[in-house]
Amino acid sequence: MFEDTPEPPDQVPFDPVLRAREKSDEFRMHAERCAVFEGLHKFDARLRPLDSDMARDVQQSIGRLEKRKTPDSPILPPDASASAMALLSLCDSPDLSDNDYHVHRRPGEVMILRFLRGAQVEAFYQRLQAHFDAALDSFREEERSGHGWKQQESTQAYLEALDAIEVNMADRYLRPVILAHRVFVLSTQTADELDIEYLTRQLMRIEPQELVGRVNAPPEDAPDDQRAWFFKLFSLRGLLDKQERMCFFTYLQKSDDF
Repeated sequence: MFEDTPEPPDQVPFDPVLRAREKSDEFRMHAERCAVFEGLHKFDARLRPLDSDMARDVQQSIGRLEKRKTPDSPILPPDASASAMALLSLCDSPDLSDNDYHVHRRPGEVMILRFLRGAQVEAFYQRLQAHFDAALDSFREEERSGHGWKQQESTQAYLEALDAIEVNMADRYLRPVILAHRVFVLSTQTADELDIEYLTRQLMRIEPQELVGRVNAPPEDAPDDQRAWFFKLFSLRGLLDKQERMCFFTYLQKSDDF
């Protein structure tokens, strides 16, 4: 994903706890991407076309909701509830379905809309936690194997900080708050340069052209800059008639089209 390889902990000054927390945040974002986009090979989801008017309306509605949030909380204010409910109820339309990926393509741009509800939401949280735990456990093992023999105090503090990390992803997603207080939550994840082959081949397990179309797809063996896309994932969550619902809206734009 075009990330620089960090230097080993004993070669640069660092805050052990901060470094461990940064890795935790990285794995949390990776887990979210995996859980959102693995539906094609895990839950029999399909790629379906998204009407251009619907894509524009959802994009504008999500944008308005994003502006309603305060900087320090993803919980939407009460007077935004009606708009959030309207978005979450869209999958009740005969033109849309839950679980599937509804895709609208334009030159240099792609929009993806996906809904989950009921048992699908429970499965999402289970997968979200599993992806996070697997990434963190693997990294802990690698770091202890590579650096555990070193006696530097900072290195040992770093390894201990990694061991101390515990993240309940449902709590991090404010699921208990949603269930207890019937609030609506909108969170976002952004990457200026996301490798489109990472998203398609690794997470969705499809070829890039299946998602972005042949016009937008990178050629075989394309260099990094031709595979880079701006990525923004919106996650809207709440209760509708006592049923948990989620709406994921993803906006992708080829980085060289900025």
